[in-house]
Amino acid sequence: MQVRVFEPALCCNTGVCGPDMAADSDDSLVVFTADMAFIKSQNGDIERHNMANDPMAFVSSETAKSFLEVAGSEGLPLTTVDGVTVMTGQYPTREQLLKFAGLGAVAPASAPAARPLLTMIDVSTDANADSAPGNVCGPSGCC
Repeated sequence: MQVRVFEPALCCNTGVCGPDMAADSDDSLVVFTADMAFIKSQNGDIERHNMANDPMAFVSSETAKSFLEVAGSEGLPLTTVDGVTVMTGQYPTREQLLKFAGLGAVAPASAPAARPLLTMIDVSTDANADSAPGNVCGPSGCC
């Protein structure tokens, strides 16, 4: 599925450019940039079009062009999937992007690997022991 995000005119993708970047930055842009990179790392077909840097994308997309005629740039960002509007006025979350890109539930890159469960052994009795007296770990000698 082709995911396209059409956004208002920004100085750059993260919105953290310029001398006042800390004061004027929008956290949602930073998060969206990371989420988009994640989708690409999962081979998702996703593109981002900034009105200031890529105005021809707005002209060549009938959906984006029609949207701007009705809602204006104040309604951006606009997210489409295969040319169909799926979201307006805010950036999609990582979970929404996964769904839009047809990737389903891919584990986030920062998720820790599953750890094996530990089994507790009752060492107060020899219920877990093999035939050798005092061996509470079993025949292999490993608990």
